[in-house]
Amino acid sequence: MDTVHLGDDLGIEASTALKERLAPYLSQAQALVLDGADVRRVHTAGLQVLCAFVASRHSAGLGTRLQGCSDALRDAARLLGLGQALGLTPDPTPLSNAAHATDTVENAA
Repeated sequence: MDTVHLGDDLGIEASTALKERLAPYLSQAQALVLDGADVRRVHTAGLQVLCAFVASRHSAGLGTRLQGCSDALRDAARLLGLGQALGLTPDPTPLSNAAHATDTVENAA
């Protein structure tokens, strides 16, 4: 099983590099882990790349899971309703501060 580290920045400026980094794994037969532990900055474009990647692998019957998900990444996915698309399990603990959630996502609307 390979692991791809997502790094700390999933901003719009990093979306093309993220797509290029993930491309070799689109048809890799073995299960893949996306490590999001270091993600601190999230933009909707970065989440779009992740969702498309996970969906493409899923439709090809290839296993992909997100592990080590940072609070910023988890909050952004939850705020945008993408937790299920990314395979994140629901976090029963609600956000303690709604303003914090909007700080983690750029261009959410």
